[in-house]
Amino acid sequence: MTFGEIIGKIDGFVWGWPLIIMLVGTHLFMTFRTGFIQKDIFKAIKMSFEKDPDAEGDVSQFGALTTALSSTIGTGNIIGVGTAIAMGGPGAVLWMWLTGIFGIATKYSETLIALKYRVKSEDGSMIGGAMYALERGKNWKWLGIIFALLAAVCAFGIGCMVQSNAVMTNVTGTFPSVDPIVVGVVLAILIALVIIGGIQSITRVSEALVPFMAIFYFLGCLVILFMNGHYVGEAVSLIISSAFTGKAAVGGFVGGGVAAALRYGFARGLFSNESGMGSAPLVASAAQSRNPKRQAMVSMTGTFWDTVVICLMTGLVLTSSILKFPEMQEIVKMQQGGALTNAAFAQIPILGKPILLVGLITFAFSTILGWYYYGERCAVYLIGEKVIPVYKVLWVLGVFVGCIAELNTLWDLADLLNGLMAVPNIIAVLALSGVIAAETKKYAGAHITDRDETPIPTIKNANAGVLNKKAQQQ
Repeated sequence: MTFGEIIGKIDGFVWGWPLIIMLVGTHLFMTFRTGFIQKDIFKAIKMSFEKDPDAEGDVSQFGALTTALSSTIGTGNIIGVGTAIAMGGPGAVLWMWLTGIFGIATKYSETLIALKYRVKSEDGSMIGGAMYALERGKNWKWLGIIFALLAAVCAFGIGCMVQSNAVMTNVTGTFPSVDPIVVGVVLAILIALVIIGGIQSITRVSEALVPFMAIFYFLGCLVILFMNGHYVGEAVSLIISSAFTGKAAVGGFVGGGVAAALRYGFARGLFSNESGMGSAPLVASAAQSRNPKRQAMVSMTGTFWDTVVICLMTGLVLTSSILKFPEMQEIVKMQQGGALTNAAFAQIPILGKPILLVGLITFAFSTILGWYYYGERCAVYLIGEKVIPVYKVLWVLGVFVGCIAELNTLWDLADLLNGLMAVPNIIAVLALSGVIAAETKKYAGAHITDRDETPIPTIKNANAGVLNKKAQQQ
């Protein structure tokens, strides 16, 4: 058995029932512990557009949200939904959607403790995430180090090389004469120009790019659903019925049973919205927010937009298109999610494929930006701020390499590390669930506007990193 095959088997196990049960169980438990925080989703959406410039932080609440969305709204929303349908049948769409509904509570919870236990570096910038929640909330620095190490490494795969490879594949697939090296050079330069300016630069680009790309893709989906109007109702019925029967009685789908619909719906949904992964809180910790609950509520809207809205729209587009064009079933049988989505968008005359191409490129580009910041923050926690220039250079090189290399084994390895990254984060959420419940009640109702009077501690020698014990002791 080759190294790639071993990694693939381990990845399949981790992203199988163990991780699904852990994450879905946490989603349900935190929904209960937060008093069904999902009921406040529309209040949270309104809050995401408000500014709180007097609060401590580096970026606005909306800026932190769009930067987090830049990494979650990605190829998983387009290709991942197609893969879920191909592997688990149309019923997978319902289970994917439900992971979004209940995942809102976990995204809220992990962000709240990230804000609650964030710290300030000596230069005044905010730093937070699962590693600080584990270190300051439970005195489990060793587990925080594991989380930071997994995130800093897996970012190069899942958030960098895999994404740049997706850009190259789609560009060269549409324009065969374009050399992958050219795509790699151009993409690496564009990424370098953004990340060189740090979180403020990344946030500015995300604030402009994320709403555009989401609305652009959403409108494309609406056009297809309008064209498939006679099949949309049937698609909804099919998604619901096959989720519980495992068999699609209409349209000849090849759903593999309830277990397959559950597994692939949950796995692709969890992968898409990253609720429980601990990624989004890394940037949310930099937000200007007067108390932890406010930014936690803003952050939980990311899961709503990512899975409850965009993934559902994609699922309806694909299911209704397959009902309309039974020949697409051959693509389903080949279990090719990307080809399935491509065939669905090809219905729009002239503009269909360009819409999908622009969507895929912008989604992947923004994901590279968001994951850069995640990886950088974790690397700084481990090594110190001196690692930032090195990390930027390695990141830009990774973008280029992703465009010219075969990534099958890398994809599985990055996927594996991404899954393992969720374990210490979920431990933090569950171990601090009492704190989360107390903070939720403390800032309930009119108190949501109250200012948290607890001072944010300044970490001396923060630029040394937790692994540099000698420097920290000085």
